Amino acid sequence: MIATPVRLAPHQRRTLVWPVLGLIVLGVCALAAIGLASTEIGAGGVIVGALCAMLPVGPVLLAFAWIDRWEPEPPRLLLTAFLWGAGLAALVALVINSSAVIAAELLLGQGQGDLVGAVVSAPLVEEFVKGAFLVGLLLLRRREFDGIVDGIVYAGFVGAGFAFTENIIYFGRAFTEAGATPTAGIVATFILRGLLSPFAHPLFTSMTGIGVGIAATVRSRAVGAVAILLGYVLAVILHALWNSATQLGPGFFGVYILIMLPLFVAILGLVLWQRRRERDVLAAQMPGFAAAGWIAESEVPLLGSMAGRRRWRTAVRRTAGKPAAEAVVHYQHAVSELAFLRARADRGAIPPKPEWHDELLDNVRRTRLAAVTAPGVPQHGGPPPGPPSGPMHAGPMPSGPMPSGPMPSGPVPPRPGYAPGPPSGPVPGGPHPPSGPPFGAPPQPYPGQQPPGGPRHGRPDGR
Repeated sequence: MIATPVRLAPHQRRTLVWPVLGLIVLGVCALAAIGLASTEIGAGGVIVGALCAMLPVGPVLLAFAWIDRWEPEPPRLLLTAFLWGAGLAALVALVINSSAVIAAELLLGQGQGDLVGAVVSAPLVEEFVKGAFLVGLLLLRRREFDGIVDGIVYAGFVGAGFAFTENIIYFGRAFTEAGATPTAGIVATFILRGLLSPFAHPLFTSMTGIGVGIAATVRSRAVGAVAILLGYVLAVILHALWNSATQLGPGFFGVYILIMLPLFVAILGLVLWQRRRERDVLAAQMPGFAAAGWIAESEVPLLGSMAGRRRWRTAVRRTAGKPAAEAVVHYQHAVSELAFLRARADRGAIPPKPEWHDELLDNVRRTRLAAVTAPGVPQHGGPPPGPPSGPMHAGPMPSGPMPSGPMPSGPVPPRPGYAPGPPSGPVPGGPHPPSGPPFGAPPQPYPGQQPPGGPRHGRPDGR
């Protein structure tokens, strides 16, 4: 029997086509940049350069992915960020910087072009084009930007992509210019760019990323614009200082040790501090989620720490298999995304758009149901629990309107990764989901939501 083909709605086709076209364009830009470089280093240089450039880029990307473990960014956006740096940013920088070198040679005299290109043109142009992706993402996909950590992560992927294409050129040039003994030149270039400074471009662009991250967390647009501008200026200064240092001979190591290494350590400290702040946000939001019936009470300590999440996934993988563990991961990420959105809305950092909240809350319910009913999870009779419905819990209620979405009645839903209903024996990673009333008060209404009809105070039946 031949299945009937699935027909997508027009808006679904548009949603699918535009991202694909964008990735194709960025890929073509990367090929064009490498093609232009091949006129200087040749096909052999491109091949050798690409092989060498692959070695440092992997650890760099893994490091930035590790930073963003609480609420990982969409893979398609991270891929777009990488291709933006490797394709469009590299192509634009190659064309403008080459033109600047030629103009400087004509206007300032022989030998001045390389200096102007490295110290003036490259920092201004490259950091502008790389930073344009971050600003565009903030304007077009503001919901994806939770703060400084996201700014650093996206900046890291853009910078890593740019460095990848640039490294192809540098490694290829070392290969072609070394003549009969290219090994020494390639090794020296790899030590400088692959071992000592694989984070150079991501580090520069992270300054702009921090500015964009600050802009995503403040109410004032003026403050956000100033933060982005200051981040860009700092990125340009650091980039120019680095390029100047590479022409100083022994002085390079002074700049490297006294400025670049301390800056790298400072960024690492900032990232760790911001990760702890994200943990505190989750810990503050989880009791309200449990009181609203969006998560089980026993999940509050598990979702509020990275160690608890890891133990939960490990236990589920051991008892129910990899598919169930992956479903739990998706559920954990959905809860984080909703918590960060509510925290930003509380600060007034994003416009009050209830549809964003409703979409993420629906995703929490959907991923929870998928985790509870994942393959390998034993089902103890009866249908799996659906999205919460029915009257609201009894217990302390805040004044004013409640969050949108119905509340569950009776016992809280089972923990994802385990069978519906109370599991037999102790549950790895935490206590049994209790069946009593929730603790704490439900979360405050999301800004912009209309108060639902019906009783708001006292008992669920309004008496």
